[in-house]
Amino acid sequence: MKGIAGESGETSNEATPVNSNINGVAILEFILRFLAAGGTLGSAMAMGTTEETVPLFPQSILLNAKYSDLPMFTFFVIANSVACAYLVFSLPLSFYYIIRRAAKHSRIVLVTFDTAMLGLVTAGASAATSIVYLAHKGNVNANWLSICQQLDSFCERTSGSLISSFASAFLLMLMIISSAIAISLS
Repeated sequence: MKGIAGESGETSNEATPVNSNINGVAILEFILRFLAAGGTLGSAMAMGTTEETVPLFPQSILLNAKYSDLPMFTFFVIANSVACAYLVFSLPLSFYYIIRRAAKHSRIVLVTFDTAMLGLVTAGASAATSIVYLAHKGNVNANWLSICQQLDSFCERTSGSLISSFASAFLLMLMIISSAIAISLS
């Protein structure tokens, strides 16, 4: 009499189409997790090292801009750093799912945390996007001038960091979808 497959994995080593599909989805999830970790790390590092100083008038006043001057950028760096740490620490568990295909209950917990990290990365990127938009366009009604004509390197780095963060959010969405498919197949 065979045991029921549980968290410890399969009881049979037979290769069925469902098991090979689960394995393919688990490999895809591992790759997406690795890429999302790299994207969040890159965006946090790019934003965290952003700083530029330019002379404003004939060398008498220096205009200094760095990410820590704005709380939204600080939140962005913290959010991407937390998401990166989570994704790196969850890589071994994701690798475990490649080996043990039938671990359904712990996969549900991982999808829940993945969804929380998606919300965190999206919130951080959205908050920083509002500030980058104001830096590029300004706001005439509030008399906020665009600063990207003077601080072009600062604006380019923050914009690139946002692109990387939104790409990581997209990878997290794909990862959640692939996890849901793997859960439904197991």
